[in-house]
Amino acid sequence: MKLGSTAVVITSSSSSSVATLGFPKNYYNKPSWFGQLLKTNMFPHHFPILSSSSSPISTTTEDSNDAVAAAKPKQQHPWLIVGLGNPGKKYYSTRHNVGFQMVDALADAESISISGVSFKALLGKGFIGNVPVMLAKPQTFMNASGESVGAIASYYKIPLKQVLLIYDDLDLPFAKLRLLPKGGHGGHNGMKSVINHFKGSRDFPRLRIGIGRPPGKMDTANFVLRPFTKQEHEELDFMFQQGTEAVRILLLEGVNKSATFVNSTKSMEQLG
Repeated sequence: MKLGSTAVVITSSSSSSVATLGFPKNYYNKPSWFGQLLKTNMFPHHFPILSSSSSPISTTTEDSNDAVAAAKPKQQHPWLIVGLGNPGKKYYSTRHNVGFQMVDALADAESISISGVSFKALLGKGFIGNVPVMLAKPQTFMNASGESVGAIASYYKIPLKQVLLIYDDLDLPFAKLRLLPKGGHGGHNGMKSVINHFKGSRDFPRLRIGIGRPPGKMDTANFVLRPFTKQEHEELDFMFQQGTEAVRILLLEGVNKSATFVNSTKSMEQLG
């Protein structure tokens, strides 16, 4: 076997035929979103063209099979990044929908269009750096979010360690971020539903966004469905920038570095 700069040539002691390396014939038939990216030229997948000037050498059939196996592209699962919230304009600017807003901010920053509809969710597909991602906003209403998230992760065979949930948290100060590699639901109904549809597994990362506690004796349900003030929106815009950077670090450098970044960030109010 000779590996040249422009070709791979394989001959067999029992045959003079020459084979080029490429994708298996049935590769595009797999139910893989990343395979579809390759099919639609959204990702480079050109293999070298056989050069007639290459000098073939004899090799065994076993060596030939090893070479083909080595050249077969490794399947890369996308990250699934999910913002939790309630569908409809009436809920969009409320505290309970800050997960949706974070995903929209991420989509804008990375030029990803969330225009598809599938698995009871609005979906967008693209890349962050060189990492394939799917952005999702379940349209099932918060308490049934797992129906959508579980179906997406199952269909695309996405490992739970590559599913990031983004949602509001009453126990964190307003506009404060917290990234954890795993954990419980913390009383959040949307997270309860997701964990239930993940067969009880809690081993997936989550980015929590603080919305603070209701003032006085205000009912919690009313508080989470309350819209943000103008000043709060300004603080949120600043926080969304930090959240976007945290997601980039998570995908490109890992959860530990991302968590360190999140824990070291200061709010707009703290910066004065």
